[in-house]
Amino acid sequence: MIVAGCAVGVSAVLGTLMAVGLARYEFPGKKLYRGVAYLPLIIPDIAIAVATLVCLAAFAIPLSLWTIVAAHIVFCLAYVGLVVASRLTNLDPHLEEAALDLGATPTQAFIQVLLPQLMPGILAGCLLAFVLSLDDFLIASFTAGSGSNTLPMEIFSRIRSGVKPDINALSVMLISVSAIVALIAELIRASGENKSFK
Repeated sequence: MIVAGCAVGVSAVLGTLMAVGLARYEFPGKKLYRGVAYLPLIIPDIAIAVATLVCLAAFAIPLSLWTIVAAHIVFCLAYVGLVVASRLTNLDPHLEEAALDLGATPTQAFIQVLLPQLMPGILAGCLLAFVLSLDDFLIASFTAGSGSNTLPMEIFSRIRSGVKPDINALSVMLISVSAIVALIAELIRASGENKSFK
């Protein structure tokens, strides 16, 4: 939970800024940056895990819980950025321009006009990244130091001696929490549609 929470928190900020920057601004190497930023979506986890481990070894960074967090930020950033970018394409850019014409600073226009409209995309990207980070085994096992265990690593180490009741209970808890979150999201979406019809 610590790894997934930290990775998603950092990725939410950086992914949103990345998506807005790529959509609204022109700069040299933009196409190259966009291609590199979304590479973790198509590269196999084992390749990311090995590359991260080689990079950490090259800089002599000791493996710990925070190296797992850093590795998870790499792929969470791409997922959050992609979901926010897809939300951004459906927004009217004239609303932000109108706020600027009415005297708002670019920062005020971003926080008060653009950010509330992006919030559903940011939340969806964060939920997707959280689930992927919580579920990751390969990258975590390559970048974990001694005494740093994530949930999939702990389950894998326990299941080798046979499936025990605590693993079954944990599975039921995870499925129940996922179902409750999905139900809440559906209720929020339905209430939002009802308000828009009124």
